Amino acid sequence: MDSVFESLLWASLILVAYTFCGYPLLLALWSSLKQHALIARALITHADSILIAASNQAPRLVARINNCLEQRYPSDHLEVIIVSDGSTDDTFSVVSAFDHRRVRLVQLEKREGKAAALNAGVSTAEGEIVVFTDARQRFAPDVVARLVSHFSDSAVGAVTGELVLESEKGLPDGNGVGLYWTIEKLIRSMESAIDSVVGATGAIYAIRKELYRPLKLGTILDDVVVPMTIAMQGFRVVCDRQAIAVDQLAGDYRQEFQRKVRTLAGNYQAFRWYPNWLSPNQNRLYIQVVSHKVCRLVAPFALLLLFITSLALVSSDYAYLFVLQALGYTMALVGWMLMYLGVRERVTAAAFSLCLLNYAALVGAVLFLHGRLYLSELRALNLWRKAA
Repeated sequence: MDSVFESLLWASLILVAYTFCGYPLLLALWSSLKQHALIARALITHADSILIAASNQAPRLVARINNCLEQRYPSDHLEVIIVSDGSTDDTFSVVSAFDHRRVRLVQLEKREGKAAALNAGVSTAEGEIVVFTDARQRFAPDVVARLVSHFSDSAVGAVTGELVLESEKGLPDGNGVGLYWTIEKLIRSMESAIDSVVGATGAIYAIRKELYRPLKLGTILDDVVVPMTIAMQGFRVVCDRQAIAVDQLAGDYRQEFQRKVRTLAGNYQAFRWYPNWLSPNQNRLYIQVVSHKVCRLVAPFALLLLFITSLALVSSDYAYLFVLQALGYTMALVGWMLMYLGVRERVTAAAFSLCLLNYAALVGAVLFLHGRLYLSELRALNLWRKAA
């Protein structure tokens, strides 16, 4: 029996180590040895569109639209499209106050979900390039110019920018979730250098309109499905870390937990709807997809298995593994207590955030299975509505 536990322990340990350490190291080596040809960038201007899908976001729209209109880009080459997803607030009057030649409103009479809103917005967009964003963030003044410049390379089909998270004091946050997001951005940057990222940042990404394929209703992660659909057509999806959007760090860890549950449930949904992503014969980004996305979904189960097997072997030479895990989870508990009290401390906050994100993956799996068995895509739609 011990041999079985040992095998399970090593299997789970290797998977966890690869997910959180091995894959980033592999990318660093890979990108240094086999870097993709540099992108031919040029300052180009043509008709482009900024698309914002919004549901009852009127209080944010004035500032957001003004931020888009202040882009350093020829005003006659840039339109802003607001898709109102069944809004019942003052969205119509807010958008109508702007110059209709530069800001257009697309109204969906009833709430149909973000996928339907994006489909409607892209279908009416007049730009060759469509920039996707949300009502909550703000762009740096040169975002559109930087994103569009990548499309001078015919191999590029989509570009994602960088989302900077700020604390309530307006300072970048390096603790907890902020630290996780910093590592995530480094991974995306290296994936881009090799070939393509396997997902974009929903708050800031741009695509060639001609490559857009209508999303299935109920799609949770448009910022994964849209760029991956483009990559599967043979185009590159690259990352520009100088194209910056700014968002506020979630003030409450519960809000961030809900976001991650939605994201991870969305990954399950995407793999169910697009199984060819997991085919090494059909997807040139197979290694990246499995390492970046699938392993993240499996990791919490591996962590549970690692804890159980190390506990079963605690009287053997593997006792140190159980002690290390117990210390790590104790640090996470302390981090949660300090965060609850409003105290932020780097080490314990990072431990707590790691546990929180893996717990979110477990909840996401349960919600996906529950939705698949009972409510199918309606569950996915409701998840997006609650997170919006």
